[in-house]
Amino acid sequence: MAENIVQRLRDEIENGIVTNQFSPGERLDEMHLAKQFGVSRTPVREALMQLSAIGLIEIRPRRGAVVVEPGPHRIYEMFEVMAELEGMAGSLAARRHTDADRTALLAAHAKCEKSAEADDSDTYYYDNELFHQAIYAASHSGFLIEQCTALHRRLRPYRRLQLRVRNRMKTSFNEHQAIVDAILSGDADAARAQLRQHIAVQGDRFSDLVATLSESKALLG
Repeated sequence: MAENIVQRLRDEIENGIVTNQFSPGERLDEMHLAKQFGVSRTPVREALMQLSAIGLIEIRPRRGAVVVEPGPHRIYEMFEVMAELEGMAGSLAARRHTDADRTALLAAHAKCEKSAEADDSDTYYYDNELFHQAIYAASHSGFLIEQCTALHRRLRPYRRLQLRVRNRMKTSFNEHQAIVDAILSGDADAARAQLRQHIAVQGDRFSDLVATLSESKALLG
């Protein structure tokens, strides 16, 4: 229960930062946030620590938690690196996956299908996390798993916003099917290419993400 409270708080504050409800440079006061969300300061402190770990806020001496938001170019660079890391994970997963990995990947894919059919972007987001984690695990590369997981967490708020772009969730699930097919057939090159394309935010996809960010900020401004 406590973990769910921290997750909810983290998601709320995270979304507030991305949509400019909390502006870059703004101090996030634990007591104020606890009152705003109707909780004690303990889960607020834990949520802020998690956001600090992924770089959305900084814990500064005498100022506490301060919002840090990267610009569009920085976000683009992070997605660019993420695409390469995920491509590598997919390639290794195609070569190394076990029967247990196959079962985990198909189970995660089935959960994504269910949430996509329900048109539930928030649930799909978490099911999508499990899907990508199953790919990382199937790579059987401990260091790569660490790097993918860290950057995935850093991009979490922007990936959530991506899913709110029209038709993106349906497109995402269709891309998942191609990824699953490539990995389970052992086609390392196809798995790498499919995952790179799935993650990259070039062209229209990046424009859509930036537009979604701008619209969210405008509505709150």
